[in-house]
Amino acid sequence: MGTSQKNTRMRSKNSFASDNTSTACPQVMDAVVAANSGIVQSYGDDEYSLRLQTTMSEIFETPVTVFPTVSGTASNALALSAITPSFGKIYCHGLAHINNDECGAPEFFSGGAKLVDVAGENGKFNAETLDATIDGRDVVHNSQPACVSITQACETGMVYQTHEITAIAATAHEHRLKVHMDGARFANALVTLDVSPAEMTWKSGVDVLSLGATKNGCLAAEAVVFFKPELVGQFSYLHKRAGQLLSKMRFVSAQLEAYVADDIWLRNAQHANKMAARLSAALAELPGIELAYPTQSNEVFVRLSDSVMRELRDGGFDVNVEELDGSAARFVTAWNTQESEVDELVKVACRTR
Repeated sequence: MGTSQKNTRMRSKNSFASDNTSTACPQVMDAVVAANSGIVQSYGDDEYSLRLQTTMSEIFETPVTVFPTVSGTASNALALSAITPSFGKIYCHGLAHINNDECGAPEFFSGGAKLVDVAGENGKFNAETLDATIDGRDVVHNSQPACVSITQACETGMVYQTHEITAIAATAHEHRLKVHMDGARFANALVTLDVSPAEMTWKSGVDVLSLGATKNGCLAAEAVVFFKPELVGQFSYLHKRAGQLLSKMRFVSAQLEAYVADDIWLRNAQHANKMAARLSAALAELPGIELAYPTQSNEVFVRLSDSVMRELRDGGFDVNVEELDGSAARFVTAWNTQESEVDELVKVACRTR
């Protein structure tokens, strides 16, 4: 059986719990196999890693410096540590992954930086609220404002519009803060907005990006992307110290190279978003179910009645109710979600009618 056939099999019902449960896409698997040949340099001096710098610079339409990593937590924590001193403040939404789901990694890798919640509806904050939250500059008793982190797509599945990113970045830069983007679902947001990678990042004022790929078709491949060379500084040492400079880096770099080649990442994200829209529209029509947020990427958040939740669980679906303090369930679609899987979930949810 070929690689493509193996990776397009029907997924289990539990797969709607997260896009992390999906397989790697065939093109990425083929790239790993192709890289598994011959002798190459180690620790990022291989042809794949060196070529990745050029590839990503073309993708983002500007010279960038790329450091591959194997997890989103590592990407976020290391990126933030590069632009935040140990006595600095990192401004982020209260629901941000860096604030709730990374076991203190940003604080640890930055040497003690303080995460500060910025209030905002639907998982996003705006420039005005950010401006009102920033304080303590040049006060020796306070942690010092250092950077702002936004998640794209954010933790509610909603997407920052480019004008919102631009306004947040402008406010941050006025306060001499750097701007970080957690792009765990970067491609999903990109296809929602139908803009270029450049327009959603550095052209809107983003300084450093954590580029996610694992959720959208890779095995274990992420990257820290610097848009300003002066911010790279001593990052190579932070990268190594964190255990992210792999001896066989070619296998991570080959994944990322294949991921962005021929618009694979965009097609994967478009499909995942399409399946989420299908699921969202169908669930919204059912009694006992209410959308918690508009569906703008590949995550669908709904409030379920107890009867619907029981039916779904009895039907074999893993209902993730850990989101939003238990007030909503989350269903996540992936690059290989099938229409029939979506329809089966809706069919089971209909049994309470």
